This record gives sequence, structure tokens and C-alpha cells, in this order.
Amino acid sequence: MSKPRARARSASSVPSAEPSGAAPGGQPPRRLAPGLYVVATPIGNLGDITLRALEILRAVDLVACEDSRVTAKLLTHYGIRKPLLPYHEHNAARARPVLLERLAAGAAVALVSDAGTPLLSDPGFKLVRAALEAGHAVVPLPGASAALAALVASGLPSDRFLFAGFVPSGDAARRSWLGALAAIEATLIVYESPRRLAESLTAMAAVLGDRPAAVGRELTKLFEETRRGRLSELAAHYRAAGAPKGEVAVTIGPPEARREEPATLDAALRAALARTSLKQAVAEVAASTGASRRTVYARALALKGGG
Repeated sequence: MSKPRARARSASSVPSAEPSGAAPGGQPPRRLAPGLYVVATPIGNLGDITLRALEILRAVDLVACEDSRVTAKLLTHYGIRKPLLPYHEHNAARARPVLLERLAAGAAVALVSDAGTPLLSDPGFKLVRAALEAGHAVVPLPGASAALAALVASGLPSDRFLFAGFVPSGDAARRSWLGALAAIEATLIVYESPRRLAESLTAMAAVLGDRPAAVGRELTKLFEETRRGRLSELAAHYRAAGAPKGEVAVTIGPPEARREEPATLDAALRAALARTSLKQAVAEVAASTGASRRTVYARALALKGGG
């Protein structure tokens, strides 16, 4: 789930003569059909890789990865040696044509991320799209995902959910982004930097309303922790405790419909109008109170006009 950490490396640096790993028992790996194999890798615990993923990694011709150092550790742990090509947001435009050329030549290529399922908050989507447009097979190998691990441990509704990716870093961008998610009738899953967690949870409580939520930290790792509570409670905890260590996934419950007294609605609107535009104030207050946008907009106009 982490953003790519690798330093950009030339696409021409792909090793060409490194031996492939043998299958268990000394048997040679089976020959794969050409195509792009999208392989999920562990998000922490190395035991969370699937048997099928190991079989495919032993058999492919090349592994495209975010950070070759991270992937090399995983492959070495399982006795696999493969040529590695870094493919991340900083070099994707250069590396993608190289990978497409290998696919066109009949290679079997594995796409992995540093942790979890590729395409979730990494540039793999463009490679998959380009491979499909070129007529190559794309084969998914499901497995670990920080977003799904956070969801199932949260205790929040899982029948309908939205993974929204990384929270923007600036306060104005964050609030606008949250406002666009506020009316979605689903559990929300987002990734956040530990050092911004407290301020982000505070903004979530203000924009989305004080919903039930959970903060998952270091999922599947030694110091795994899931803390549950209202957004305001979680914000207060991390303001007092400081930034947690490790990677963080936040799960937020769907909107809770409720009726607000007119005086409460007006107070929320006055506070929002004092710091932002009418449109943004209406979106925030409608989300936090559960009142309809039409009702909130009418009251906002009345307050702006002195009514």
C-alpha cells in the first residue's frame, strides 16, 4: 500500500541472463503462456503470499516491480531468482514500452507492487490498459490487500464500500476531496500518512460528520493494531499520542441519517460560511448533519442574506 520508494532506474538495465528459480523438489518451473500476470504480494507477513503466486513467480521470464530491493527480498525468501525491472510512478513512461516489447516477443511478465495487490495506488493500471490494448493476456492472481484487511477488521459495514486511495495533504484539498465523498452511501477506505493522521481525522469529523471509524496500523505485521471509535475520538487520541509508526489505513462508516434542530443547522452553517464558500459550506454541513442539500442550501442563502 505504500507509495513507490525506488529511485528511478533506466529501463535498459533489465538483467538478461539471471537464472530462473526452480520449483520445489528440484522440478523445473512450468512454461507459462505469454502475458501479463498481476501478482498480489504480502503487505507485511511473508507467509501471506499464495501458492499460485509463488508458482507463477518461478515461471515468469521477468518481474516488473516498484522497488527491486523490496521484491528481491521476497523472492530470495522463497528461493526465486528472476530478472527485475523497476516500474513505478517516476519511470513508468520509460519502462512501459520495454515491458510491452517483451510481451510482444512472447514473454510471461509478472507485475508486483511493494506490498499488496497491484493497481491499488500504483501505476500498474496504465500498464494493464496498454497490454490489453495491444492484445496481450492479463491474468490476475488475487491475494493480500491492505484496504480489504482494514475493512474486515474494522467492524464496519462491508456489503458496500469504496476504496478512495491516499488522502490529499493540504487542508483545503483534503476538505474538498472529503466533501466529494461525503454523500456516498458506503463504507470508505483511505490510506493516510502517519504524521498527518490526527489532522486528517479531525477534517474527516468536520466534513463527513462524526462517524464510526477504525484506524488499522501495521496490518499483518508484528505490531498490528486496529483502533476503533468515532472520528472525533480517534482524532483526539492521535493528537495526544502523536503520530503512530508504520503504514495506516482508515475505514469510515457510511453516512448516518439524522435530523438536526434548525438552531444547530444554522450554527453549523455560520461556522462553515465563515471559513469557506457557500457551495463548500453547504456540502460540508449536509454531510455532517444528514440534512438534505436543498434544505441546507435554502438556510445558507437565508443566512447570507440576513434572513
